[in-house]
Amino acid sequence: MKRRELLKRSAAFGLMAAVAPVAFAKFHSSAGLIGGAESMAPANPLTPPAHGSIPAGFLISDGAVIIDFCGPWEVFQDASIPGRQDALFSTYTVAETTKPIHASGGMQIIPDYSYETAPLPKVLVIPAQSTRSEATLQWIRKVSKTSDVTMSVCNGAYLLAQTGLLAGKAATLHHGSYSNLAMQYPDIHVKRGARFVEDGNLATAGGLSSGIDLAFRVVERYYGRAVARQVAFDMEYQGQGWMDPDSNAIYAKKYVSSNEQPLCAVCGMGVDLQTSPKSVYKGVAYYFCGDAHKQQFDATPDQFVDTAKKTT
Repeated sequence: MKRRELLKRSAAFGLMAAVAPVAFAKFHSSAGLIGGAESMAPANPLTPPAHGSIPAGFLISDGAVIIDFCGPWEVFQDASIPGRQDALFSTYTVAETTKPIHASGGMQIIPDYSYETAPLPKVLVIPAQSTRSEATLQWIRKVSKTSDVTMSVCNGAYLLAQTGLLAGKAATLHHGSYSNLAMQYPDIHVKRGARFVEDGNLATAGGLSSGIDLAFRVVERYYGRAVARQVAFDMEYQGQGWMDPDSNAIYAKKYVSSNEQPLCAVCGMGVDLQTSPKSVYKGVAYYFCGDAHKQQFDATPDQFVDTAKKTT
């Protein structure tokens, strides 16, 4: 059941219906939503269908990070235009098979479709996840030929990068993976401090909650800023990042490790000097958030020693 329908059925909706239009009109007026620039087409507009809903597919597999796909899902399912009967977006999950998968935190999900049975999405959402099978890569390549937007969220950018579609393009992802993605895929222009990046029909969001803002941006590209603002208002979402792709500037700064604030030498995440994996290279100790990053460092330490301050 859509959130709007749920609210309409609640006992409190009568009062809300009486108050909300006034409050919303004031909000629109104060925010400049009535007329003016808000009525203008957004940059890089997308053309919505004359009838029916925009199919929005969510690619999931084991380890799919919940906020990466549930955040955009909420935005798309809540998007609406008063008086319009059709939902603006039709959301569904897709996986290699329809066997249950376990998302982050152990949530079990039964995918709606397999690659063979899924409708071709016009919007494809790729969250961070564990599986990167060849069948998955082929399906992403196929879908992206006809999609309006193929968007990754957080470290879902690695999966998109593995398809080769990001070669020669700009992209972003979780701030802890800027350097790593740039080293693995030197033909990708990794943008630090970006809330999201759009390049052709590909779009990449920063970490976790950034996917929500990219979803609002997709709504804006199809239906304009006033509609996107209404969705944000209905969701009580006060973030402004969807209107400013450079709003993650705080993450543009590269933090360095110190004894007071030790960081993983690969991803920059905080570590515990007492329990974290450790490597010594040229007489200097480096610490890691996990064994995988220790192994990565040990394989090519010279790639990391210039970007990580040595912790003694």
